Amino acid sequence: MWYSAVGYIVMLILSLLAAPLAAHAQPVGKIPRIGVIRPGVPPGEPGRGSERFLQALRELGYIEGQTSALEVRWDEHHPERLPDLAADLVRLHVDIIVVGTTAAALAAKHATSTIPIIMAVSADPVGDGLVASLARPGGNITGLSIMVPELAGKRLDLLREAVPGLSRVAVLLDAGLPDCHAQRQEHEAAARGLGVQLLSLEVRGPDEFAGAFQAAIQGQAQALILMECPLFVPHRARLAELALASRLPTMAGVVGYAKAGGLMNYGANILESWRRAATYVDKILKGAKPADLPVEQPTKFELVLNLKTAKALGITIPPHLLVLADEVLQ
Repeated sequence: MWYSAVGYIVMLILSLLAAPLAAHAQPVGKIPRIGVIRPGVPPGEPGRGSERFLQALRELGYIEGQTSALEVRWDEHHPERLPDLAADLVRLHVDIIVVGTTAAALAAKHATSTIPIIMAVSADPVGDGLVASLARPGGNITGLSIMVPELAGKRLDLLREAVPGLSRVAVLLDAGLPDCHAQRQEHEAAARGLGVQLLSLEVRGPDEFAGAFQAAIQGQAQALILMECPLFVPHRARLAELALASRLPTMAGVVGYAKAGGLMNYGANILESWRRAATYVDKILKGAKPADLPVEQPTKFELVLNLKTAKALGITIPPHLLVLADEVLQ
């Protein structure tokens, strides 16, 4: 019997020694991994979309490195990289993918049919084939639409009110993004309805901006519309300077353009869209299915006017536009 007692003691000692090791080896609770595909280059502009998104996530309890992990990828203004960026996030087995452009959403859709995809910003998700409908998205994609197609006519109309007698308008777009080409088509349709001629100008980078404005002047454009393209966001001030030097009144879909010196901008609040995207992330990580979450549309559009720029251009903004504006910069 003595060897039974010895054996029991040995087993007890071994179990006691192994206990700390076993406790140490217990898996830490899995935290959600959130993939993000952002337009532009890191670190991005302070206070812009990605920062608003992160702030909203923190408010919902998702602290990076503690209760969530973030995998951010930037397209660096090269949309041809988007398929590789999306595939990289899929390989990492992220729990959800958040995208900032329609092109990124299309790349993510091609890369996975199972990982939930949230559109923080999308131009026309139904028309682009991303969702079946706004009310019932179906599949693994949902999020927010900024209603770009519907805004084309309104932007052109507001520009005509600010510049009476407008008959020829240039539109500036990023040649590399399908989103921007779709916006051009909508503006062309709106221009035909208003009896306005449209001059299309394509750029592929900031070094082509000056040439585009020169082409607008040579094409006898009386004003210019900046398409809602991510390429233009970090270069708002330069674009506003070129517009003023070219004596061209400009309308932009780019948020903050008027504050940067442009004449006017009108559109949905992109920062608010990124903030709302965080609520979609929260719902899906808590069990909701993308197919069951309707795509949100903006409920408010902002018109911002820069009177200093208007004066420099010799333009008198009609009183009714001043009343309509959400912000008038002196």
